[in-house]
Amino acid sequence: MMTKALIRIRRSDEVRADLQAMGERFSQAWANERACQPLAILTFESPAQLFSVLSPKRWELVEQLQRLGPSSLRGLARSLERDVKRVHEDVALLTDWGLVERNEAGLLFVPYEEIEADFVLKASAA
Repeated sequence: MMTKALIRIRRSDEVRADLQAMGERFSQAWANERACQPLAILTFESPAQLFSVLSPKRWELVEQLQRLGPSSLRGLARSLERDVKRVHEDVALLTDWGLVERNEAGLLFVPYEEIEADFVLKASAA
């Protein structure tokens, strides 16, 4: 089964509405007994927050780990041609956000086959 992550930028007042809509979709799917594709939603409150977490080097790390499959920290650092300490710091942050995980053997992997980004810019109500 394909797993998917959706990255969103939403102001805090929009997050409450997103949670309510997600709950309604879950209830409908449960009532219809449909098999749903797993979807993780990672919400950031601003583009600045998103880009502080997903810097170009961290995005490259996620892409490389998707290509490699489960990998040791040293193997990942070697494949990226980066210092192990810096890769370790990036992996720790990405793990906190749920973009990287460790399997039973302790190897790093990206738990999503697909990561989609959703950015909406709305004019503020005057």
